[in-house]
Amino acid sequence: MASKTIYLQRDPMLKRDGFEDILEERRNSSDLKYALRCYAPVLYKGVTPCKANMLKNIVLQSDQLHYVINQVSQESGEAPDIIQEEASVILEEMAHRLQISTVRFFAFALSKAFKTLFQHVCVNEEGIQRLQQTIQEHPVVLLPSHRSYMDFLLMSYILYTYDLALPVIAAGMDFMGMKFVGEMLRMSGAFFIRRSFGGDKLYWAVFSEYVKTMLRNGFAPIEFFLEGTRSRTCKSLTPKLGLLNIIMEPFFKGEVFDVNLVPVSISYERILEESLYARELLGVPKPKESTSGLLKARRILSEDYGSIHVYFGQPVSVRSLAQGKVNRSKYNLFPRHIPRKPMEETQSFVNDTAYRIVRLQEDNMVLKPWVLMASLLLQNLEGLELSVLTEQTLWLRGLALSYAAFLDWPDHAPTAKVVSSSLALHRGLACVSGGRISLVVGEPMGPVTPEEALFNRAVSVLSCASYRNQVLHVFLRPAMLAVAMHTAASSKKDEVYNCFSFLRNMFSNEFIFCPGDTVQDFEEACYLLVKTGAVQMLQHKIEMTERGQPTLSFFNGLLEPFLQGYQVVCRYLCEEASEGLTEKQYIPAVRSFAVKLILAGNLRCYEVLSSDMQKNALAALLRMDAVRKVKVADQVTLKVNKMAVNSIDDTLGGKLPTQKAVLARL
Repeated sequence: MASKTIYLQRDPMLKRDGFEDILEERRNSSDLKYALRCYAPVLYKGVTPCKANMLKNIVLQSDQLHYVINQVSQESGEAPDIIQEEASVILEEMAHRLQISTVRFFAFALSKAFKTLFQHVCVNEEGIQRLQQTIQEHPVVLLPSHRSYMDFLLMSYILYTYDLALPVIAAGMDFMGMKFVGEMLRMSGAFFIRRSFGGDKLYWAVFSEYVKTMLRNGFAPIEFFLEGTRSRTCKSLTPKLGLLNIIMEPFFKGEVFDVNLVPVSISYERILEESLYARELLGVPKPKESTSGLLKARRILSEDYGSIHVYFGQPVSVRSLAQGKVNRSKYNLFPRHIPRKPMEETQSFVNDTAYRIVRLQEDNMVLKPWVLMASLLLQNLEGLELSVLTEQTLWLRGLALSYAAFLDWPDHAPTAKVVSSSLALHRGLACVSGGRISLVVGEPMGPVTPEEALFNRAVSVLSCASYRNQVLHVFLRPAMLAVAMHTAASSKKDEVYNCFSFLRNMFSNEFIFCPGDTVQDFEEACYLLVKTGAVQMLQHKIEMTERGQPTLSFFNGLLEPFLQGYQVVCRYLCEEASEGLTEKQYIPAVRSFAVKLILAGNLRCYEVLSSDMQKNALAALLRMDAVRKVKVADQVTLKVNKMAVNSIDDTLGGKLPTQKAVLARL
């Protein structure tokens, strides 16, 4: 039964499903028998699985594609038959060719790999039962979080394990370059799409019709990542709306009764790509996907990556969600086969839905003790006594649980043992020496320059930050309130709210905030801080209590790297940026500026070197009209309004006289 409500304020008493370890049976029975067992999933309304060639024919004969082919033919002057052939080539390159023999091969190989890599792969079986029922009633779209290349393999493995219909999965063209592997992925359900279409009307028509045909006919669940790409920081990324628009269109046009969206949260105790991500964020080019690269990665099989938790959330009914928000009768005014740009109310609805689905993904992320320890270590880069870290981890556990965090903490285990086992699993990131915990910095082979030493330290910090980032959604709103109280330097509720609203706007590319929920977020933050005794609410005031200092201090420290990162960007644009700074030059230039500040001892925050933070800061300044993009010849340059950027910098630093001018524009 699909859920009507999509996202409500977190309930500390919220009951979540329990988990079953699917590797337990794999360790006690034959992998070959598992791979070759009878596989007969129930499909939507009992439809017969569609052969790949039949699916292509349905797409190529569709009215919508013929309409676009004629349109492109008129615009280009080429014969419709030639355009039709182009469409056929595009579809051939794109389409999946699901074959059960390849699926069985992956089932066998992944069983071997998962048992080597992971201690447990835990799945909420109640969520699987809900999904099984939903697949039979309505077209289903699976929307997993995306933190690792492992995600889509893991999803198919789990569905095969539970005898559910395997999804067709939207995958990037990058994988096509992998000899043999790319084709095997295609034969296990992947369909390949370009990262960007530009203005290619024909490609968009083939792609959208292919997806909608699969959805309308319910041949298989469709799976894609709302964030569009893996998150290198392990924070949720701003959702991309293209595919979500496509899968909702058949409902808006009355071609299907309903569509069910299923958020899936995939939580890794240890991320396979942790050091790779950190290097990418520091400007090291991403390795090209290749079969040889995959074979070289075999060395990870000797490592222990702990546990994975996969939580299938409540199916969300698009029909229930759209009630009173989208007027579908407007779609009857035009023939269904004519492509139309989404109406404003539709676009707003899709955008709102995307953000709320990502929030549901966040809320069902399972957090391990290490994410709490990483949060504490990053606020104490000089190191912590083991006894102090143990004591503070226990304190932070209590705070996280009171804020309804989905925490996987070993039952009845002493905190000291929990801490020591987490350190053992993450020994590549933190070590104990003389009873003191500190981050591990990679040992150089020979003499290094100050810049190289800084790079190695930054890799360590950014790797650790990827774990801290996993708990940010739990603490984010109260942390922003803590920063707002500090920035406002006033206990007046309206002034604190203004600062909170400014920070929420500033960081809306950095974190996930549902559109239009500023007041609700502020009230939630107040409620949580009052609940844990950190602040008290008087008539028109918010004041810190006597025992609230440790909590507010931790929260200020939690957001400090983001405040400093955005300030560094502002200062670079005001002090160093040349008049003709191009968009391409921006990230290397800001990174170079930050490196100088760190080497000079004027900055201690290594996270400001992250390209992700630098991109998000620029996006915020563009949105707030402090920076504009100007096209000059073939390049895009950045036009800086130094007065506005200075004002924002002052606000982030807590200098309030300039803040009011900024707030007036928001």
